[in-house]
Amino acid sequence: MTRAIILGGSRGIGKAISDSLKTIEIDVFAASKNDIDTSDLNSVKKFLENHTQTDILVLNTGGPAPKPFSNITEEDWKLYHNQLFVGFCTILQNIKINDNGYIFLISSNVIKEPNAKLIISSAYRAAFSEVFKVLSKEYAQKNISCINIAPGPINTDRTQELIENVKEFEKTLPMKRLGEPEEIGNFVKSIIQNNIKYLSGVTINFDGANSNYIF
Repeated sequence: MTRAIILGGSRGIGKAISDSLKTIEIDVFAASKNDIDTSDLNSVKKFLENHTQTDILVLNTGGPAPKPFSNITEEDWKLYHNQLFVGFCTILQNIKINDNGYIFLISSNVIKEPNAKLIISSAYRAAFSEVFKVLSKEYAQKNISCINIAPGPINTDRTQELIENVKEFEKTLPMKRLGEPEEIGNFVKSIIQNNIKYLSGVTINFDGANSNYIF
């Protein structure tokens, strides 16, 4: 049976992807922060001792609270350097993705439109997206597809924390609503279910036409 490992699979977008993949008879391991904390490299290494290979990998983790640049501490930089960058790099260096598999990165629209309140997330998510793009060429040699999904405003706990008045914010969006995690889950499922392989090394702007960029 096809196996999938979903980081951050117990809530939000990760849970939606996990739930969606279970409907097509994929053996899903929905990893919570108790299973792996990418900010703690010892936790990452312990996880990798028990999870050495998979067919589908979803790299997904939360980000820091909003904070102006002048208030960011050295500890903040170190913590999220691991959580959003080194942790993911360590995973890809040590886990085997089986031939014909998939790797999905759940990043953020801040990789293309940096947010002054989310400077740490903007910096480290963009940095890992560069690594992911480079690696997509190597994985392509084994017919492994790498897809970076960059969500915009999605109806998650994270969005509720970042936006003070969600109802008013929704009125400013082109679709007048937040995206739903299940929409991302169904997108991932459709890629796998339909064996779409040539879509690789790309970033999908999952934002309901909210962004102003075309690439």
